[in-house]
Amino acid sequence: MNEDKEFAFEKKLRPLPRWIFMSRWLQAPLYIGLIVAQGVYVWQFWMELAHLISMMRDKDLTETALMLVVLGLIDVVMISNLLVMVIVGGWETFVSRLDLQNHPDEPEWLSHVNAGVLKVKLATAIIGISSIHLLKTFINASAYDEKTLIWQTLIHVTFVLSAISIAYTEKIIASTYHKKHE
Repeated sequence: MNEDKEFAFEKKLRPLPRWIFMSRWLQAPLYIGLIVAQGVYVWQFWMELAHLISMMRDKDLTETALMLVVLGLIDVVMISNLLVMVIVGGWETFVSRLDLQNHPDEPEWLSHVNAGVLKVKLATAIIGISSIHLLKTFINASAYDEKTLIWQTLIHVTFVLSAISIAYTEKIIASTYHKKHE
């Protein structure tokens, strides 16, 4: 039924608008590439986990080393989560509907995703990833010079301020939209 509606819709479009609308499918290889990149992160996760286990076997594991490896694992998971948000949310927003309604595994955030919500979610995820990197740096602060510590902190603060700005802008846009449609 949904395909009939889409076909009828596309049939009504003039040739140029139809081609412009169809151009969204050029993004498909990009999302497939991100799926491959996620596979690389899965491999990276297992390599780091194997490294952790070998460190435990060799009894060469200090608390700091354990914390750094575990933070590295968390970092890989957070980046993988970011990839899922971009792949699923981006596909749903910019390419085509996934038709996951009533599927038991449908992500709850997907039902209200749009370009603005996706930007805020991505900014928040980047802050989380940046936080992990900053924490890793400060746990091992003696290995870094003061200039590096300051720059990493400033970059993290810039991410936080950027995310706040994006979220605030999206809030203004959403409230303006809701006022117009009341």
